[in-house]
Amino acid sequence: MLYSSPKQLCFPPVAGQTLRADFDGGALSSDFGPLLLRGIDRQIGLTERLAAAVHDKRHQSYIDHPLRDLFAQRIYQIAAGYADGNDANSLRHDPMFKLGVERLPLEATHDLASAPTFSRLEHQVDRKDLYRLTTAFVDHFIASYAEPPAAIVLDLDHSDDPTHGQQEFAFYNHYYKSYCYLPLFIFEGTSHALVTAYLRPGARPTGAENAMILARLLPYLRQRWPYTHLLVRGDSHCATPEVMDVIAHRRLTDFVFG
Repeated sequence: MLYSSPKQLCFPPVAGQTLRADFDGGALSSDFGPLLLRGIDRQIGLTERLAAAVHDKRHQSYIDHPLRDLFAQRIYQIAAGYADGNDANSLRHDPMFKLGVERLPLEATHDLASAPTFSRLEHQVDRKDLYRLTTAFVDHFIASYAEPPAAIVLDLDHSDDPTHGQQEFAFYNHYYKSYCYLPLFIFEGTSHALVTAYLRPGARPTGAENAMILARLLPYLRQRWPYTHLLVRGDSHCATPEVMDVIAHRRLTDFVFG
């Protein structure tokens, strides 16, 4: 500013406390959330698990941002309300986000990844990586239990994710009155913990598609929890012959649709 002053401004004391205005603020941030998210992430190991599921095709000699840092930065930004990937261009300099990804906050050489880096990452992920990511969420859910539970409820929930522009597989969904994706989220009904997620087009899912997902998920859970009762719960569009055939003859497995 043209008329800014580097000197402190002194004001009358309040309740015996001195009151001064200092214009030498240094590096400032309005986001404290990344530090809280970092603490939680260190306890549960989510970003480490997700990064391990993706095959890094980059040349190791030219990597400034390891996969785990990229996952942490992107997830922390979304959780803090910065869903747009372009936000990384400004937030990469933010000291709190840099601390959250365990980088020095004031060093320019420790800046975080930019939006083009995330664009390249998202385009290099293939179908095998996506399948391993989906499985990593299930592994994370299983690891959250100290011992096998007596019973769990698997809630199937398709939810709209509105799209903008010419995005591949974004279709108009009349129920939501918008162009969108319609990903499948599976939550545990009593703890509300995420079991896994499956990104899919905006069209209404078929019975065969839902059955295919359950045909992979149920044996995976059963292998690790052989004596846990599994209850599959969903809306009426899940009540198809294909889905019920997948569930009906499995031991300790029931369903409620409606």
